[in-house]
Amino acid sequence: MSSEKQTKFEGWLGLDSNSVKGQMKWGEFEPKKWEESDVDIQVSHCGICGSDLHTLQSGWRDTPYPCVVGHEIVGTAVRVGKDVKHVKEGDRVGVGAQGRSCLQKDCPECSSGMESYCSRGNVGTYGGIHPNDIGKSYGGYATYNRSNGHFVFKIPDALKSEHAAPMLCGGITVYSPLKRHGAGPGKTVGIVGVGGLGHFGIIFAKALGADRVVGLSRKSDKRDDALALGADEYIATDEDKDWPTKHARSLDLIISTISSAKMPMSDYLKLLKVHGTFVQVGIPDGGELPNINAFTLIGGGIQAGGSAIGSPSEIREMLQLAADKGIKPWVQVRPLKDANVAVVDMAKGNARYRYVLEA
Repeated sequence: MSSEKQTKFEGWLGLDSNSVKGQMKWGEFEPKKWEESDVDIQVSHCGICGSDLHTLQSGWRDTPYPCVVGHEIVGTAVRVGKDVKHVKEGDRVGVGAQGRSCLQKDCPECSSGMESYCSRGNVGTYGGIHPNDIGKSYGGYATYNRSNGHFVFKIPDALKSEHAAPMLCGGITVYSPLKRHGAGPGKTVGIVGVGGLGHFGIIFAKALGADRVVGLSRKSDKRDDALALGADEYIATDEDKDWPTKHARSLDLIISTISSAKMPMSDYLKLLKVHGTFVQVGIPDGGELPNINAFTLIGGGIQAGGSAIGSPSEIREMLQLAADKGIKPWVQVRPLKDANVAVVDMAKGNARYRYVLEA
């Protein structure tokens, strides 16, 4: 049942594109207007995602400043709307990158369990404008978060909060295409980019039972980490000679987590077996990717596409799998008060492999 107490929402406000340089300002903000389908979460942990950096600097689009970023949120439900049945006050809960969709029965996406692709009322957990003039969405670098209850999930007891938080965007972003494209027994999977997303890619590909997982990154300095995470092999694309030829047609599925318009796309595609699949999940500023040669696609019968975050049902499934298998992502916990320093360190590529802010 909804509580009537007033909660003071405060957080690290990005006021302009310079905020990504460690210039966020702590202050109070007004959350979206309360609805009985909402849940207020007292934030205990929030992962730092590459999306936060893109948004702080208006890299993907013009950000509606002021903006509080953070969409890998775990905390305690302190106010629960009367229309929310699966969560009660006091539960440990989380919310990922999506805070709302239209949820209408005639919506092709929402009615078929693909809420993350809703084209009618998709609102991000931060930086989004809610319909019907009820306000903006603000994220988890804050004391509290308010999100639609449909996108709020109970966290399994077996998962630590600092481990669950980065799964809610980083984890699900790779889990969803891995599961959807059959990364299981009998499959060989390549993960391009061993970072926040990529390290999850290796972990979940192995957890889903893939026979062989290959990590790919530019330099060899992440080789030992990739193998420790569970990869069976590692390719340093700037250093290993003739890697596209040596590993040609060896992978069933490639998940690309990097955000670069200069990636060697044609060489990656050469690694796929006939009728293999390439899925892009990283988004560069501006959205530009390298050209794909039609002969490469047709000659190998290759499928190339993209994937957004997962649906609520996929997130629940992923969290339970992580709990059942004791999955522990590699995280570094940083105090919420040091969010500016942590963001700068993240931009420098220092995270191994996910920073998590702790209140």
